[in-house]
Formats: sequence, C-alpha cells, structure tokens
Amino acid sequence: MTISIAQLSTEDLILDFLHSSEGSWKSQRRYYTLKQETEPQEVVSSITIRHLKQGSPELVTLAKSHELEDEKAILGGSLVTWESNYIKESRKPSQGSTVFGVIGNILYRDRGFATEKPVTAICSMPNPNTLCLRTEYSGSVFEEEIKMIGQQYRTRQTIISRLGEEIMIGQYLEKRVY
Repeated sequence: MTISIAQLSTEDLILDFLHSSEGSWKSQRRYYTLKQETEPQEVVSSITIRHLKQGSPELVTLAKSHELEDEKAILGGSLVTWESNYIKESRKPSQGSTVFGVIGNILYRDRGFATEKPVTAICSMPNPNTLCLRTEYSGSVFEEEIKMIGQQYRTRQTIISRLGEEIMIGQYLEKRVY
C-alpha cells in the first residue's frame, strides 16, 4: 500500500524533514540589521545534525525540561551541534548544541536563539520540503523557513521581530558535507 503525501500528518512530515536533515552541513549565513546603517554580519558555521528516536536520553531530558507528564511523549527529533566563525568581526568563534523534539505541530527546543531557556515553536509544512517555525519569547518573534533543495542543499531565512517591528533578517545557504 502506497501512502500519499496528503495522507501524512503534519507531525509525520516534520519528523521526516528532521530525519532527512541528518548529516554534516556547511552553513554560510548573513544577518541584516534593519533600520541601522551597518554592514551585514557574515558567519560560516559547521553544523552536525543527528536524528533522535523516541525515548532517546536527549528527548527524555527535553521532555523533563518542558515539564511534560510523559517523559517519552516526544516522538522524535534532532540533536544539532555547531561551531561558528564570524567574518570581518572581532567576535570570538562560538559553539553549542540544541535538542529539537516533535509532538503534533509543536517543536520543543531545549533553548532558543536568544535564550538558554526551553522554548516551543509552532510548525507548519506548506510542502514536504519546507519547514516553517514560529517561536515567541521575551517580546520577540522568530519566524523561520527551512527549505530542502534536493538532498545536498538547504536554504533558511529567519525574520526576527520585536514589539511588532521587524529588526533583523538572517539568510542562510547550507551545503551537506556529510
């Protein structure tokens, strides 16, 4: 029996998308600060994405950090580690990791872009190759679109707003390097 895309739930599509992103990536990023006369900030990152199955220690820890009653409620996810280097900046290289997990159309994260606290994002998938996320905390909104281009490339765009006004746009080109 063949299952069509239309028969898959949003949850299944998100899990498939995260699983298909597993591997090593080179990410070239450019951040534009709006309403300021500054040069875009450029960053090159090495990213590693590891698929996590339901019940993995990382997802159990994530469930606990979100105070979920069932520690194995998160159906799957990813562990993302990165090392970033800033171009033309005096900022030091940064490195870190983030755990993502999925229940329904909610993406649970152990930390946000601008916070160390656990956060959630509402997910949608306009098509099987595009994951859209909306995360809100501390008066900021982060809208992100991640699009798979074949198996070797991804594009990402993040729009950050505060108090209803867009303040930054991040654009990324990522190439799988395994």
